[in-house]
Amino acid sequence: MRARKAVVLAAVASLGAGLLAGCADDGGKDSGSSGGSDGKTVITLGLFGTFGFKEAGLYAEYEKAHPGIKIQENVTERNENYYPALVNHLTTNSGLMDIQGVEVGNIAEVVATQAGKLEDLSKASGVKKENYLDWKWQQATTNEGQTIGLGTDVGPMAICYRKDLFEKAGLPTDREELAKMWSGDWQKLIDVGQKYKKKAPEGTTFMDSPGGLMSAIMSSEKVRYYDESGKVIYKDNPVVKKSFMMTAKAAEDGLVGAQTQFQPAWDTTIANGKFAAMSCPPWMLGYIESKSKPEAQGKWDVAAAPKSGNWGGSFLSVPKSGKHVKEATELAAWLTAPEQQAKLFEKRGSFPSTPSAYDTPAVQNAKNKMTGDAPIGKIFAEAAQTSPVQVIGPKDQIIGSALNDNGLVLVTKGKSPEEAWETAVKTIDNNLDK
Repeated sequence: MRARKAVVLAAVASLGAGLLAGCADDGGKDSGSSGGSDGKTVITLGLFGTFGFKEAGLYAEYEKAHPGIKIQENVTERNENYYPALVNHLTTNSGLMDIQGVEVGNIAEVVATQAGKLEDLSKASGVKKENYLDWKWQQATTNEGQTIGLGTDVGPMAICYRKDLFEKAGLPTDREELAKMWSGDWQKLIDVGQKYKKKAPEGTTFMDSPGGLMSAIMSSEKVRYYDESGKVIYKDNPVVKKSFMMTAKAAEDGLVGAQTQFQPAWDTTIANGKFAAMSCPPWMLGYIESKSKPEAQGKWDVAAAPKSGNWGGSFLSVPKSGKHVKEATELAAWLTAPEQQAKLFEKRGSFPSTPSAYDTPAVQNAKNKMTGDAPIGKIFAEAAQTSPVQVIGPKDQIIGSALNDNGLVLVTKGKSPEEAWETAVKTIDNNLDK
């Protein structure tokens, strides 16, 4: 499901209404056309979750430097509601915003099926391929070399943990010591969970959810649900089945909470400190902060994950049928430039897809109120630069979500791991046949 933007809080309007509002009115006060009440050119963005551009002040900064431009975003909270509408509008080539966000789990499908509807942003003024992580750039590039999206952020993997709960369970609390304990193998992390369970504070589990653990493990694998030829292989890829069963065993043993991530009940476990650790790309820090009680500030810390991986990240694309293609292209290039990505991380926690930003003070000196003095910028930068170049298929999101939400969660309700696997497979195959 996440992929980060699919779930992070924020959001104001449904995408269907947002997209229609941007195209049904060809010249009104708040439409996506030039000629608003103040005579400015209105650039519209269709987004999901919280990209953070507005909250970080980037829109205001751009508008100040470009007095003739007004920026308007239309936001849908969850990507699973946003993306089907986006595909519909791309297919009909109508009703599109000037800029459209695309989640990493959907980028392969958009590249394969909709590239002809989108601008080649590699040709945009100021855009340089070398500014971006190579694997991030390639994710949005066709075989013919057309780049249909500029990377906004990435989701390098780490482990966030509650120092107070680790201490009560008799575990080390030093981030470097913990990283060494589970380095190189996700099973070692689960083994630490077994130690936690022996002296766990009452009412707590080691990790938050089976879906969170599974997503983290799969984030560090290059080949997962599709092979490099584009064939669906999740059932036959031993890495997927092994990861599923490893996670299911942890669930059977009571090491993870019986929750589905990004649901109200899961939010409550964050607020009430009901688990000690969780899979934690940078965007998760903002989610933790938004759901925690004030007294939790400073009780969290961040350690390197057992293996480097990436969970989440998005892109900005510019539809050819937009009202203001030239202005939209300039804005998309500016929003995703290294300087703006560094500002976005400093203010909102979205980790840059532009490595040159990693050496800036905004990243190197970054701290988070939930994790105290943890050098989060350095930890996430190392993971970003050592993550595998993943093979992403058009239905990655459907497969990953079903493994978690239609499979692993059943183990927490008494089903065997094999039963859970069979149910997930049936759900996935039914969805892929649609």
